[in-house]
Order: sequence, then C-alpha cells, then structure tokens
Amino acid sequence: MLLPKPPVLITGGAGYIGGHAMLALLDSGREAVVLDNLSTGRRRGVPDGVSFYQGEIENGDLIGQIIKEHKCQEVMHFAGSIVVPESVALPLNYYENNVVGSTKLLRACLDNGIKRFLFSSTAAVYDGNMDVTGGTPLTEDARLAPASPYGRSKLMTEWMLQDIAAATNLRVAVLRYFNVAGADGEGRTGQYAKDATHLIKRACQAALGLLPHIDVFGDDYPTPDGTCLRDYIHVSDLAQAHLAALDYMADNQKNLTLNCGYSHGYSVTEVLNATDRIAGNMFDAAPIVRRPAPRRAGDPASLIADTRKIRSILGWQPQFNHLDDMIATALVWEQQLLAGYHV
Repeated sequence: MLLPKPPVLITGGAGYIGGHAMLALLDSGREAVVLDNLSTGRRRGVPDGVSFYQGEIENGDLIGQIIKEHKCQEVMHFAGSIVVPESVALPLNYYENNVVGSTKLLRACLDNGIKRFLFSSTAAVYDGNMDVTGGTPLTEDARLAPASPYGRSKLMTEWMLQDIAAATNLRVAVLRYFNVAGADGEGRTGQYAKDATHLIKRACQAALGLLPHIDVFGDDYPTPDGTCLRDYIHVSDLAQAHLAALDYMADNQKNLTLNCGYSHGYSVTEVLNATDRIAGNMFDAAPIVRRPAPRRAGDPASLIADTRKIRSILGWQPQFNHLDDMIATALVWEQQLLAGYHV
C-alpha cells in the first residue's frame, strides 16, 4: 500500500497562478499548505481545510515551522513581484522581493530537508530584441538578456537555483511563463487584482464597463499589425504543467528548465477584437474603446514560446489552447467579481 504523499508548500498560493496550481494539486488528490502575505492574494481563494499561513518568505523560522509540522518535501514558489513597468520605476523593490526573498526561502528549504523546488519564472528573462520579424518561437537555450529589473530579478534567482542544484541534492524545476490568462473553468478562482496589467484581464474589465478604455502601448512594432505579439497560455494548463514537473523531478531526480506557452501568439489588436466578439455574444457588451499610447519600457515586440521540450519531457498536453477559452473564462470570472460572488 502506497503511503500518501506529504503536502506541497505553496508560496503565493492565495494569488492568481499559485491559486490555480493549488486547486490542480487538490484536484489530483494531493494536499497543499499555503503561505501568502496577502499583498495581492486573497484569503478567500484558499479553500476550507487547506492549511494557511499569512507571512513572508523571508521568515526562515516560519518556513521551518511549516515544513516540519507538515513534513513537506516539495515547494512551489510563486510569491514575488511581477509588473514590468513597476520594476522599471522601483527596481530595488524587485530585487528585494524576488531575489533576497527567494534567497532566504531557499536557505530555510535547505536547512529543513526540502527535496524538490519548483520556481515560477518568466519569458522576460529572454532577449526581446532577438526577434525582429515577429513571431519566431524562443527555445530554452535562447539568449538570456532581460530588458527589465523584473526579468533580471527572475534570472538572478534562476542562476542561484542552478548553483544550489549543482552543490546539493535539491532538485529544481524552473518554469518560464509566457503570458498567463484566463480563470478556473468552475469559477473557483481567478485574477482578483483590480489594477492588474495583464491585457486579457484589462480587456475583460473594459468590456464589462469597469475601465473606460484600453491603452494600446505602441502600434509601430515590427509585427503584422504593429502591436506586440504574445504567447498567451491558459492558467489551468499552466497549473497542470506544475504538477507534471513535480512528478518528473520525483521520478527522475533531474532538474528542469521549461518554457510554458503554446508556440503561437496573438497581437494586442487580435486580443481586443476577440474580446469584443466574445463579450458582445455573452453580455451584449459594447466594443472596447482603444486609446493609442507610447511604447512601454521593457516591452519586446514579440515573445513566443518554443514548447517542444515541455511536451516531450513531461508529456504535457494543453486542454485550453485557444484564445476564446482564455477570454471566455476570464470574462465569467470578472462578471462574478462584479456581482460580488467572491467578496
């Protein structure tokens, strides 16, 4: 008889991506323990029966207490700051939160016998100037040259993890997200933050009348319609990738660095057009007002994932690989928030 696996410690598990990973873990029959400072996450996003701790990843004593009490062997690390323009304006905050915080978390993990560590990274670690034609997928060994403090802080943590994995028995998986979108299909969780910068969320807010317009940051990029191209991935598919990565590390005792996307992109204009169509059909919404704006610092013309590696190594098969799925689930979530269902 197989013994049940110990709970997975999820930092940032009350937030957007961490919350979906937590639900995927619970749906698979595993247990989770959540640590979140609730700066962007919501306590109500953590189901009853899941052990929750409000605190900071820098608190080594608290981390040690959680690991010992719940006999955790694995950590999914989502906690951190993620807004590119904000990182340009407040770089030190990003190095403190993303690098110093991760350092202290890792020290506590090593001191308390954690065996596997999964890190939430980003496509912002790549050199966004490599692709001047627009749409060429980036492999995991593409040039790393982040254009923002956010991307640099994530890459610094990746380097730290590589060195730790080489020096210890800790196995490490680094998942580089492209643009995450959508919400849980059962309406259990989604993106709470009202001031989020994610395009699909903001487009849905605008379609429902919560924003007066959408700023289109640049229309002169070297892309087919002049607006930025991004590889959008549904958050529920991303959550399943995390579970597959944990299983792979446990079964093979190997480290991983993997892109998470769909290997094709949509432009800002395409996303707004699709949101107009879907919101019009679902809610009889008026078209989104679009306002031209200057390019944002740190925004590359195109970010598209080459996902052959994650598909071959993990056998990962996305279930929501369509822009309409991402927009429709995000719209339903925003409508629920508007109606007060998740207050």
